[in-house]
Amino acid sequence: MNPRNGSIRNYAPFIGLRYSFSRKRNRFTSVISMVSMLGMVLGVASLITVLSVMNGFGGELRERILRLVPHGFVANRDGGITNWQTLGETLRESPGVLAVSPYISDKVILASGTNMRGAVLTAIDPALEKTVSEIPGAMVAGTLESLDDGGFNVVLGASMARILRVQPGDYVEVTVPRLTVTPMGVFPRSKRLLVSGLFEVGAQPDAYQAYVSLATGQKLLGQRNVVDGLQVRTGDLFGAPAVMQGLAAKLPAQFQVSDWSQTQGSLFRAVKMEKLMVSLLLLSVVAVAAFNIVSTLVMSVAEKRRDIAVLRTMGARAGGIMLIFIAHGLGLAAVGITAGALVGTALGLNISRVTAFIETAFGVKLFDPSVYFISELPSDLQWQDVGAVVLASLVLSLLATLYPAWRATRIAPAEVLRYE
Repeated sequence: MNPRNGSIRNYAPFIGLRYSFSRKRNRFTSVISMVSMLGMVLGVASLITVLSVMNGFGGELRERILRLVPHGFVANRDGGITNWQTLGETLRESPGVLAVSPYISDKVILASGTNMRGAVLTAIDPALEKTVSEIPGAMVAGTLESLDDGGFNVVLGASMARILRVQPGDYVEVTVPRLTVTPMGVFPRSKRLLVSGLFEVGAQPDAYQAYVSLATGQKLLGQRNVVDGLQVRTGDLFGAPAVMQGLAAKLPAQFQVSDWSQTQGSLFRAVKMEKLMVSLLLLSVVAVAAFNIVSTLVMSVAEKRRDIAVLRTMGARAGGIMLIFIAHGLGLAAVGITAGALVGTALGLNISRVTAFIETAFGVKLFDPSVYFISELPSDLQWQDVGAVVLASLVLSLLATLYPAWRATRIAPAEVLRYE
């Protein structure tokens, strides 16, 4: 059966796969082959699992932080907005806009006893705020409406309250970046606030955000009848950039329009960059496994010199010999990639259960809620990630087979068979 004719058209893949899974191989070559397959399993499984965890972290971050962040903002480049009610009505009538709420925001210092902490103080209208954000649903003590109960009340993030060691009913001292001129001199403006509620979203805002009523904020910050801007809620979070661009085209040039992707975009871009860098680092594990395939094929070529010479004397072309060893290497890689993809998919779908089992079995807490903002390892398996990992692994494996396969074509049959 001449390899030149059509009687055995697929002899190259057939022989290559026989080489990959034959039991009649050199023991050392078999060990190297097993190591390369295990390396591929480890690399692919680790990469899929880590990508799933990174997706889970990104989703948790997006869901928790964006609970407090409105979809868009409208501010005055020249200062505050005086007649914000009229502007708010104009914005509500725009397509895609569901609700509008005023705000005043500034950095302050909160103090309680011997504890002190920098914070972002935001003055809001509680009745309107619940239409643009999900702060009312994040309250763990008191209500957001308590800000309008009269007096100077404040709602703190739960982490901020733990740092200051206060709870609802206690008082905190707020120092704002404004100066009060008295006969005794110039002093920073400060005020005693009653803690009327706590909120918790399980993210960074818990540690720095504080809310007061709009009237309180205007008195503290000296902005009577003026607000810093308007918060806007759109019909779709991911459609907010387009809606806000439409508003920017309609409003006078003095107004600055932004959306959540601009105010929080750097954070999510950092998460994407981290995911990319971790992927490249873990892909190096797959590359090492592919390098082991090179070693396996080089040894296999040396072991199969007689077989190569016989095939060449039977009429096999150099391309056919090359395809044999490419199929040989890809056969080994395919087993490792398939097993790794199955293991990685199983871990990606059940990583929370695995961590819970480890915590129960060893009596440890991997993610202490008092230290971390999460209590379990989040995971979000995305099939496009699995496909990308499998494809990248196959490409690396294919590249790894080219040089040994080319070396196999350089074997001269006459030299090999001279002493046979």
